[in-house]
Amino acid sequence: MIMNFEEVKKHVPQRSPFLFIDKVVELEEGKRIVCLKNVSGNEPFFAGHFPDYAIMPGVLTLEALAQAAIILFKKSFTQDDNPDKVFLLAAVKASFVKPIFPGDQLLLEIEIEKIISSAAMVKGVARVGDDTVAKTSFTFATSDKNSLG
Repeated sequence: MIMNFEEVKKHVPQRSPFLFIDKVVELEEGKRIVCLKNVSGNEPFFAGHFPDYAIMPGVLTLEALAQAAIILFKKSFTQDDNPDKVFLLAAVKASFVKPIFPGDQLLLEIEIEKIISSAAMVKGVARVGDDTVAKTSFTFATSDKNSLG
């Protein structure tokens, strides 16, 4: 299943400038997803990271992978489209292998390791071409934002 940007926006709660998925290029419900992020030199974070040598912040690469996981989880395991549902990142293990630069096309792949009703454990890889640029595994849970305090 392929999803364009407008369809992606229906499944990810984040919005510009914090939406980091441009397109879903593969989706195997309940198993894996591959998304695309075109890294533009016009991204607002490049103004400060770093002004003389633009590199995409690693934490934003993890955010892009987390957004891919949200889409996979929603398309695979939820029937509701509750706007009050939030995704809470719990545990993260990550390694950054190579920098990401303006002009790169980032492929983000998430695979489900374990699902527990309203939570999941996933592993992810970010690639530019054939090069792995980041690896991660993380756990997240869903909750109603009104129950958070």
